[in-house]
Amino acid sequence: MNLKTLPVIDLAIIFAYLAGMVIIGVYFSRKNKNADQFTTASGKIPGWAIGLSIYATFLSSNTFLGVPGKAFGSNWNSFVFSLSMPLAAWVASRYFVPFYRNTGEVSAYTHLEHRFGAWARTYAVVCFLLTQLARMGSIFFGIALSLQALTGYSMESIMIVVGICIIIYTVMGGMEAVIWTEVVQGVIKTLGALIILVLVIQGMPGGISRIVEIGQANDKFSLGSLVPDFTQSTFWVVLLYGFFMNLNNFGMDQNYVQRYHTTTSVKEATRSIWLCVYLYLPVSLIFFVIGSCLFAYYQSNPDLLNQVRMQVATERLPGGSTDAISQLASTLSAADIGDKVMPHFMVNKIPAGLVGLIVAAIMSAAMSTISSGMNASATVFSVDIYQRYIKSDLTSSQTLRLLYIATAVFGLLGMLTGVAMIGVKSVLDIWWMLSGIFAGGMLGLFLLGMIAKKAKNTEAVIATVIGILVICWMTFSKQIPDEYAALRSPFHQNMIMVIGTLSIFLTGVLISKIKLKKA
Repeated sequence: MNLKTLPVIDLAIIFAYLAGMVIIGVYFSRKNKNADQFTTASGKIPGWAIGLSIYATFLSSNTFLGVPGKAFGSNWNSFVFSLSMPLAAWVASRYFVPFYRNTGEVSAYTHLEHRFGAWARTYAVVCFLLTQLARMGSIFFGIALSLQALTGYSMESIMIVVGICIIIYTVMGGMEAVIWTEVVQGVIKTLGALIILVLVIQGMPGGISRIVEIGQANDKFSLGSLVPDFTQSTFWVVLLYGFFMNLNNFGMDQNYVQRYHTTTSVKEATRSIWLCVYLYLPVSLIFFVIGSCLFAYYQSNPDLLNQVRMQVATERLPGGSTDAISQLASTLSAADIGDKVMPHFMVNKIPAGLVGLIVAAIMSAAMSTISSGMNASATVFSVDIYQRYIKSDLTSSQTLRLLYIATAVFGLLGMLTGVAMIGVKSVLDIWWMLSGIFAGGMLGLFLLGMIAKKAKNTEAVIATVIGILVICWMTFSKQIPDEYAALRSPFHQNMIMVIGTLSIFLTGVLISKIKLKKA
């Protein structure tokens, strides 16, 4: 099945969804008379809409595709990331939200300049922009991976078409269009996940009891080892990574901080965080359940399982002989084919009339996160780079024009990053690794500024340099030759975020205390 042979009803749903997103952008474009309206919607959005918007941003195509693929290939270990959200949300709602609302600064990073100097602000902005490119690229890649199986078009073509639609409604509508489209997208993608879950269970011989039986026999419901081992993806490694990454998201990611300014009060902003948590926890669990159900389904249908293995083997050996491809296919594990299973199921087992809704759900899973990332990146570039270093006395119309151009440019860069990711093994793994690298140093510096009141510029500079060195060592030490293997980092890659953050924060605190004692 491909897009050219889809039933009319499915095509109508897909094009209606894309047209609807563009129309929303056009509608809200009439309100964008100044930069404040474009970046914060003039602070008049209700808290429940912000909560749904944040939830939709979390529920990206990395979740829609990567989580079932991860559960199919291993177990529910990654769900511990979701379990860490309440604690991170509590810290953010208690300390970070009131702080940002009181400063009145639309950028999350202006405070760092007041605290440590211009270098700190610029450093955090660069880390944020790199994180956004990694996020947008992985999401573009994820949606293209899914829709390629459904449409037959190349991944590059899919990224371009979807990207153009996102750029149009984000540039024209600003933050208000982003938020209200995300409200719609949050509902669509949740409905899409439930439909897929029902279809897998209905098609499974033996139903739920058989799914549970196969899952238990293959240890598919494990949350990871409880042994305090930080060299593997244990329960504790994912819990620590999840807490620090969610604290980074809720506490200093411009995507979320910008939304706190779109509400009418601190109370509404806090409610939006908790609404996101209440929604994301159970819905993210649904995606893990889908992955386990797909594992049981394909175990019960070995012919379909072989089809997926052959598909992956063919992609890895383009132009290879039939024997070579078959031999490679026989060696592929569940982890090797995880990301390909759900697209394969959708192509072969979703009945006509529902394919269009599923495609719309996949698109919405990508578009919500990418659009908010584009808007936030443009805001940070405008406030923290262009107006800080290039030209500060912009008129209202010039600022708005700059935001339009920057939004479009970051959308195009996100597409290019997605193209560069074509061929990676796991979309969820690549996103977790890149986000940990880019965000680790940023959160540590921010915590140092907020908590360690005695820390000054010198301590912050030294701590940041040490933190960057630690992050680089943990990231690239696998390249160290075997004769110097003892110098390699023994930690799991998800610990990069944790150790990088703590390295900066604790080093800064220690140096400031030593200086006080000497004084």
